[in-house]
Amino acid sequence: MAEESAVKSSPTVMGSGGLTVEECEDMIQRSFRTPMVKFLKENLEKTGCAFGDNFIKAVHCDQKVSGGYVAGEGIMVCSNHMDIQDDVNQVVIHELIHAYDECRAANLNWANCAHHACSEIRAGHLSGDCHYKRELLRGYMKIRGHEQDCVRRRALKSVIANPYCSEAAAKDAIKEVWDVCYNDTQPFDRAP
Repeated sequence: MAEESAVKSSPTVMGSGGLTVEECEDMIQRSFRTPMVKFLKENLEKTGCAFGDNFIKAVHCDQKVSGGYVAGEGIMVCSNHMDIQDDVNQVVIHELIHAYDECRAANLNWANCAHHACSEIRAGHLSGDCHYKRELLRGYMKIRGHEQDCVRRRALKSVIANPYCSEAAAKDAIKEVWDVCYNDTQPFDRAP
């Protein structure tokens, strides 16, 4: 994990059995055919941040995370925490939103709790991580307000994992940037 550019990652394990790195690499390649991944890739390129073949890689992870974005290096998908194509697609989409945020913000600093919180809020809201069906599968059964609760909960887990952010700092940062970041839907016209 990088020092100054703290690894950005989703703190929950999505799968239980896991894939080999090779199986996961194949699924990453398949994810490029999905409309959401295509859209995000095109918008990264429009913003001036095209990425090469090794920008998204499958890796075996010792930590209990599904993937992460490392500033200046790219996206990792934790093969041993993936089970199905949808898991891989979801991680790729979430992490591409972090890459987009870094590309469009010249001064984004992952060690800054508010910056990190903003990108986590956006990624949770725009990626589909908090879709009702996903929440139901995680055991959260709230009918109203589930999406915002989920985004807050998942953003908090990720920001707390940042070595530069205490739990109190993470909570304060999320509260401070919530309205602006939750309502920032770029590069989408509206939240998908």
